[in-house]
Amino acid sequence: MRDYIVERILTVADYTITYKATVRATAKQFGISKSTVHKDLRDRLPEINPALSKQVNQILDFNKAERHLRGGLATKRKYQEHH
Repeated sequence: MRDYIVERILTVADYTITYKATVRATAKQFGISKSTVHKDLRDRLPEINPALSKQVNQILDFNKAERHLRGGLATKRKYQEHH
């Protein structure tokens, strides 16, 4: 794997852990696609740093479990602002 890809993966992983960021927020922060973030964190990171990967996976799993609640709250806010 090229050095710049490894560096990007580690930087993205560090950001995700530091801010408990979602894939969407991380992608926006680094100007890359959500699929790239997901591929980096789920597929490539375990080969580079398994311990860091475990931490990131806990955050990603938590965010995935909570996303339906966040979506509901966003919809609620949208309709409260219009009324």
